[in-house]
Amino acid sequence: MPSDPRLLRRAAVGVTSVLLATAVGCAPQPEDNAAAAPSGSAGSTCAKSTLATKTSGKLTIATDSPAYEPWFKDDKPANGQGFESAVAYAVAEQLGYAENAVVWQSVPFNKAFAPGEKTFDFDINQVSISDERKKAVDFSSGYYDVRQAVIALKGTKAASATSIADLKGLKLGAQVGTTSLDYVDDVVQPTRAAAVYAKNDQAKSALKNGQVDAIVTDLPTAFYITAAEVTDGTIVGQFENQGGTPEQFGLVLDKGSALTSCVTAAVDALRQNGTLAKIEQQWLSDAVDAPVFK
Repeated sequence: MPSDPRLLRRAAVGVTSVLLATAVGCAPQPEDNAAAAPSGSAGSTCAKSTLATKTSGKLTIATDSPAYEPWFKDDKPANGQGFESAVAYAVAEQLGYAENAVVWQSVPFNKAFAPGEKTFDFDINQVSISDERKKAVDFSSGYYDVRQAVIALKGTKAASATSIADLKGLKLGAQVGTTSLDYVDDVVQPTRAAAVYAKNDQAKSALKNGQVDAIVTDLPTAFYITAAEVTDGTIVGQFENQGGTPEQFGLVLDKGSALTSCVTAAVDALRQNGTLAKIEQQWLSDAVDAPVFK
């Protein structure tokens, strides 16, 4: 008897489905490297039309207020001036967003990487990437390699320090929640507890008023502070990176954000094509080598 064409078609579809399932099951799969990779889902495309931003067609970027130099200029993140403002707009452009599609938001430093859903697509505010912070938020790959530095007033005992041992007996200050404070507590381990401030402005005032012997900030900020804000201050030295890997600033995103992989790809592209280096040269060229504490 002639075979029923409908039965033959069904049988063929069934065999094809089995073969496809087998092929997929046997195909090489990416290795599980969750510790090294961002936790955001990696989509097959980062086209603007596919990005699930907080506001459709807009990219919401956050930073602290005030927005300090040399990271921003004139406390106006939206003007494109300063290292982090320029980086933010370069990332936006890489993702397909024109300047007029970028919306800025003010978010306090500590709140940017605290647990909980974010109101921004990403935050840029000198936030160092760390395993502890990754428990609460996602990070892009690093957009700047940074070191921490010590600032003291010229002519003081603190200004003559050349080693970590010289710093131990000093009253040191730093902003709360920062890597700067971590370096005071974990690297210097001073004999007196560090003075902790909500803002760098408060730390600078404490230095000027003699309430602390020295303060710790990232190196580019230290150069700006001593050049423009505490002109009788001096950069005493900088710390070596701990653990063999450079400290890096990263863009902060919601934990598990669908944007993480695309934002990371944008940062990586800007590093590879030389854009990050050009922006760094333009805005952070004054941050030259300072003596290294041993």
